[in-house]
Amino acid sequence: MDFPTPFAVHTEAVRPEWLDYNGHMNLAYYVLVFDHATDVLFDALGVGADYRQSTDLSLFAVESHILYQGEVGDGAPLRIESRVLGVDGKRLHFGHEMFHATENRRAATIELMAVHVDLRTRRTSPFPPERRPLLDEAAAAHARLPAADWAGRCIQFAPRSR
Repeated sequence: MDFPTPFAVHTEAVRPEWLDYNGHMNLAYYVLVFDHATDVLFDALGVGADYRQSTDLSLFAVESHILYQGEVGDGAPLRIESRVLGVDGKRLHFGHEMFHATENRRAATIELMAVHVDLRTRRTSPFPPERRPLLDEAAAAHARLPAADWAGRCIQFAPRSR
């Protein structure tokens, strides 16, 4: 299979109840939309809800970093593009970019690290060998994209001199 680069199949519109008192989408709902995109990505990678149901194996997010880059308001159409940034025996490093779909401007990004977990023991567990080819293919395909300028960042605070 030729894994799509970038993986862009999730769309959603901002709902009125997602707005905060500033009149734009509240930060919690950015996370919700990114979580919906994660479900779509995981299904495409063969490690989504059906995988969990049939194997008692799943992925747990253990770290995330969000950049809020532009406001989106009521009814704004959103397009999420997803990338697999890396994979190893037990971890999946991935991220999403959120775009205002009609204005084609980036509104936010999220970078995540997830670990593969055996739900019977609640401990990390290696990906089954039959799952690795698609995960590796997606990571290799996405590695051919230009570098994600939003990945690998950290929060830093440098006091300003007065």
